[in-house]
Amino acid sequence: MVVAHDAVPPNPFDDGPWDRPAGRGHGGALPPDPFAGDPDDPARALDEPEVADDEPMSAAERAELLGDLSDLAVYQALLEPRGVRGIVVDCGDCQEPHYHDWALLAASLEQLLHDGRMRPHEPAYDPDPASYVSWEYCRGYADGVTASENAR
Repeated sequence: MVVAHDAVPPNPFDDGPWDRPAGRGHGGALPPDPFAGDPDDPARALDEPEVADDEPMSAAERAELLGDLSDLAVYQALLEPRGVRGIVVDCGDCQEPHYHDWALLAASLEQLLHDGRMRPHEPAYDPDPASYVSWEYCRGYADGVTASENAR
């Protein structure tokens, strides 16, 4: 059976704005920027050059960071078997809690140790706040375990 060409419905994807030459339809211009003039435009950070900290990490800062990595390994060993997934940090910039899994926080601290800065990362997806504890809680828990072991 042969179907006449005009009996075939047109392709809805033909003649879209991407098929038009510049100057036809949308005039070849981009749509207006929805964030134009917005001081909180998320793309502003892409335009601003990164401020490089020319000063290398001091010996004291490096020692403190190594201590934090060591402490983190102890906290993970003590608390992960009890269902704790990581550490929550209250962010001073956005006033929101940030949830860091053990491995992510360790990787971030190691990157800070080696590169002198931490790259941004994706936040934890739909974290259960009950599964995260503060650094202070970890320290107190570890101190309690140490005191209990020393009392034996």
